[in-house]
Amino acid sequence: MTAGYIGLFFAAFGAATLLPLQSEAVLVGLLVSDRYWLWGLLAVATLGNVLGSLVNWWLGRGLERFQGRRWFPVSPKHMDRARVHYQRYGHWSLLLSWLPIIGDPLTLIAGVMREPLGRFLLIVTLAKGARYAVLAMLTLGWLD
Repeated sequence: MTAGYIGLFFAAFGAATLLPLQSEAVLVGLLVSDRYWLWGLLAVATLGNVLGSLVNWWLGRGLERFQGRRWFPVSPKHMDRARVHYQRYGHWSLLLSWLPIIGDPLTLIAGVMREPLGRFLLIVTLAKGARYAVLAMLTLGWLD
């Protein structure tokens, strides 16, 4: 039974990085198996996903030092545009960190923009925890 929690943790962790992984299917599978404690699954999925986002934030903090390199994937123009958008919407944009495709880059950009760690963790934990809670409620038929 512990293997299910460990697998969920690593699926959630990997899904929060820039890797194209999914943790929702793992969570749903464990929920419908009816062998795992709901709150344990939610806690493990949220922890794994937030820690994966923290890796993105940390990478973002060190990313700018490579900006002048030829291989750097983002032009100064695009970096300035991202900075303007982040300054406009600020830390509240992290409420969208749960979304597929745009959520993971948002957490990376938060690091580049020097978002304070405490506020980053609070907002990202709320967003990602809420996503898993809603998914669990839908899976268990609580929102029918």
